[in-house]
Amino acid sequence: MFDLVHAMRTRIVTSPAFSGEQILAAILFEQTMGRQFAGRPAADYLWETKNVVPFLKVDKGLAEPADGVRVMKPIPGLAGLLERAVGAHIFGTKMRSVIDEANPRGIDAIVAQQFELGHQICEAGLVPILEPEVTVTAQDKSRSEALLLEQITRRLDSDPFPGPVMFKLSIPTVDNLYAPLIANPAVLRVVALSGGYSRDEADALLARNHGLIASFSRALSEGLSDSQTDEQFNATLAASIDAIYHASLT
Repeated sequence: MFDLVHAMRTRIVTSPAFSGEQILAAILFEQTMGRQFAGRPAADYLWETKNVVPFLKVDKGLAEPADGVRVMKPIPGLAGLLERAVGAHIFGTKMRSVIDEANPRGIDAIVAQQFELGHQICEAGLVPILEPEVTVTAQDKSRSEALLLEQITRRLDSDPFPGPVMFKLSIPTVDNLYAPLIANPAVLRVVALSGGYSRDEADALLARNHGLIASFSRALSEGLSDSQTDEQFNATLAASIDAIYHASLT
């Protein structure tokens, strides 16, 4: 099964439409890190051939819900994985947890876990992307986002990272809510996940948030099919990338 998934990923990243002209970075799975694109190690191909910065997904999925959130499962062997990532020329990591309700206790637990692991990743010489996703269908989404920003800001002040850090967040209900985070000198970038929106919806919402840029995976691949000809596939991918890129320029 993973061979089929890797074949589709290879088709995407080797497409003429996929390049550093409009794409800053790509996130790899652990298995992908050990594989090749076009006969070259995956991370090396991304950076040296496409001028796209390689990141690595390091989380092992979500724990059962508690206090309105789903923290990450334990990540056994993280130190060894980070060492392998450095050896494979990976630039940074990404790890996801989920906020379903505006529960202060749960959101505090989410942010605490993300920061604790983020410190370990920084100390290994990598740039962590912390992804405390707020469920876009939550009835109290805006309240959850306000609590999340409050917790992140507090911890950036009280528990600063030894290196740059990034955040991957749901597009906020209140436009430009994350402007203070984007302006924080300790934060390299704040990127947005598409979070279940269609690509057109996500692009429209993203464009209203200045300085927030896209980190869309499902929305990026919307409309792509293994059955398409190369011409159809590349044209569909190019249109998707162009739309997402321009939504990120505001």
